[in-house]
Amino acid sequence: MPALPAHDLPGGTAPLGDLEVTRVGYGAMQLAGPGVFGPPKDRDEAIRVLRTVVDLGINHIDTSDFYGPFVTNEILREALAPYPENLVLVTKVGARRDDQGGWPPALGPDELRTAVHDNLRHLGVDALDVVNLRLEADHDDHMGPMPQPVAERYGVLADLQQQGLIRHLGISTASADQVAEAQTVAPVVCVQNAYNLAHREDDALVDSLAEQGIAYVPYFPLGGFSPLQSQTLDDVAKRLDASRMAVALAWLLQRSPNILLIPGTSSVEHLRENVAGAGLELPADAVAELDGIGR
Repeated sequence: MPALPAHDLPGGTAPLGDLEVTRVGYGAMQLAGPGVFGPPKDRDEAIRVLRTVVDLGINHIDTSDFYGPFVTNEILREALAPYPENLVLVTKVGARRDDQGGWPPALGPDELRTAVHDNLRHLGVDALDVVNLRLEADHDDHMGPMPQPVAERYGVLADLQQQGLIRHLGISTASADQVAEAQTVAPVVCVQNAYNLAHREDDALVDSLAEQGIAYVPYFPLGGFSPLQSQTLDDVAKRLDASRMAVALAWLLQRSPNILLIPGTSSVEHLRENVAGAGLELPADAVAELDGIGR
C-alpha cells in the first residue's frame, strides 16, 4: 500500500494544540512484551509496524516510558529517528512499573521531573510534543473518580513546559472537574480517558471539550485487553459486511470531530486493518443502534 497523505486518512486531521495531527493515530503500548512488560516477541516486526505507521501518513503516535518500561520509546527511537518533521509524539507520566509488572503511581514532583527527562533521553528529543499527566485510576464504585490533587502535579509539568522541555500538556484518567482544575494552571490540549461504544461515561466531557477545541483521545477504543462484547455490534457489523473492529473505530470517528484514535497493535497486517476499518461510513440507522449500546 503506498503512503497516504494525511488528508486521505479516515477522518482527516484535527488540531492538537497548535499541531495538526491525523485523527487516526497509533498507540505504541502493544509494542512491548505481554502485559506491556519486557521486550517484544519480535522486535523486527515492531520496527516494521512503526515504519509502516509513518508510510501510511499517520503523524500521531502515543507512547510512554512506562511501557516496557522504556522498551517502547527505545524501539521508537531505533525505528524512526531522526523523526519526520511533522511527527507528533505524545507521551505520558505519572506511573512506573514494579518488578511484578504492576502500575504503581509516580506522581511526586521529583518523580514527574525524572519521568520527563527519561522520556526525552529514551526518545532522543530536545522537547516533548505533548505530555499527559496520568492520574491514578482509583475510584469508588458508587461515587466515581476519587478526588486527587491535580493543580500541584500539573504545575510541575507546566514549569517544565516553561523551560522549553514540553510543548503541550494534557491529562489522562481524569474527571471533568480534574480537567477544569488543570486548566486553571496551564492549557490542556487533550484528555485521554477510557471510552468506547460500551463505556460512555465521558459523553458529556467529549461534547464539552469539543466546544473548547480540545482533543479527546479514547484509550481502549476496542475494549482493551477484554474485547468489546455486544450482540448489537455483531449485528451491525454483519449487516454492513464489516468487522466488529471497523465498526467500533468508525463509530468513534463519527461520534465527535475532536476524537483522535490511537488503536494499538504489534502487527503490520492488523495496523493496516485498523486504518482501513476506521474509514467505514456508518449509515444513520447503524449509528442510532450503536449509540444505544452504552446507554
